[in-house]
Amino acid sequence: MTGTQTILVVEDEQTVRALLRTVLEEGGFAVEEAEGSAAAMAYLARETPSLITLDLHLGADNGLDLAREIRRSHSVPIVMVTGQGDVIDRVVGLELGADDYISKPFHVREVLARIRAVLRRPPQAAPETGDPPKDDTCVAHHFDGVTVVPDRMEVIDRDGRDCGLTSGDFALLMVFLERPKRVLSRDQLMDLTGGVEWSPLDRTIDNQVARLRKKIERNPSDPKLIKTVRGVGYTFACDVDRKGDQDGVSRSA
Repeated sequence: MTGTQTILVVEDEQTVRALLRTVLEEGGFAVEEAEGSAAAMAYLARETPSLITLDLHLGADNGLDLAREIRRSHSVPIVMVTGQGDVIDRVVGLELGADDYISKPFHVREVLARIRAVLRRPPQAAPETGDPPKDDTCVAHHFDGVTVVPDRMEVIDRDGRDCGLTSGDFALLMVFLERPKRVLSRDQLMDLTGGVEWSPLDRTIDNQVARLRKKIERNPSDPKLIKTVRGVGYTFACDVDRKGDQDGVSRSA
């Protein structure tokens, strides 16, 4: 990483904004602030930050609606800021494409660790762009009718459509594809995806696995690809075929 990375803090409480600014600036980041949806979207129309921290409770505004609006046209990573008991909002936020979350009250080290972990992930292509293929010889991964082209960050389903994976989903999928039929603990998955230290009550990996299953499994309620190994973690149970994507990947409209 070169240069100073900018974090956009979207938070309606001035005291929390000030705390996050202090934490992030001490961590080496530049900080911009927005009190609500209008200010956040106005900033995004002018600039593209490295990451957004987004409070899901923005007074009169709805943070989930804002996350949805951001995801329509921006691929910038989003770290949600939620209340300790806001489990439903947290899950919905992850479903909308947020990359991680921080619960209030938060610890300084956790804020920096989670943000740095998200920023280490491969960048996600913007939703509206149709980036041309880099070349015709990149290696593709094929499994159960799904095609993954890592160099393009493309994941194409059985009907030729983009699976719509976030950067976090993609990072987790690549960990599985590179280690098929190996049992991976939650600790290993957190480490391999650039995650942070977690406690037994932390459901981050379980939420990410559930979200990934919805996007690549034929029947997410009866998963055949990503299987749970009770008391241990998960395993990718399908064979993975790796070969040059010489004909490219076609997706349907």
